[in-house]
Amino acid sequence: MLDHEREAEQNGYRSVAGVDEAGRGPLAGPVVAAAVVLPKEVSLPGLRDSKKLSPASREQWFVEIKNRSLGWSVAVVDESTIDEINILQATLLAMKQAVGQLSVLPDLLLIDGNRGIDSGIDQKTIVGGDDASFSIAAASVLAKVTRDRLMDRYHQQYPEYEFSRHKGYGTRLHRERIRQYGPCPVHRKTFKGVAEYLDRRP
Repeated sequence: MLDHEREAEQNGYRSVAGVDEAGRGPLAGPVVAAAVVLPKEVSLPGLRDSKKLSPASREQWFVEIKNRSLGWSVAVVDESTIDEINILQATLLAMKQAVGQLSVLPDLLLIDGNRGIDSGIDQKTIVGGDDASFSIAAASVLAKVTRDRLMDRYHQQYPEYEFSRHKGYGTRLHRERIRQYGPCPVHRKTFKGVAEYLDRRP
């Protein structure tokens, strides 16, 4: 999990930021990105892709990562912007914003996936990076926990959709509630599974 960081150090990079996102696939809510700069040779046994951690474990790691990082940042791009510029561009925008908000300027970005971002900082994309780099895994946890908390807040506003259970993803329950009630303000209006029911909005 530190191979990419060690390779970066060997190539002369002094600091590395892991970058990842949460929320590309859901039918509702924002996409959230995080950037994390960890100390060199940090020991974080058990940290991995946030999707493979339990919610309780993610919450613990959320605190641990913030406490042990040299710098961290989270950026949120809302559903209206997603509808306006599409989910890929919204994801790249969130990542760019997260990197831009870092208090510690890294020399290299390790980005989960196969798309770089608009940045003057050197970058390396890694498919499956959240399972291959502690820096990216740390970013995935911050992004995922932040987004889940936002969806829990939306649950309080729109309890009929039960966002706290599915976090906006297209589960059978969620799709049934959209068919029953129509989309609410935090649904992604251009997404299949939502667009078809816009005429059912209250």
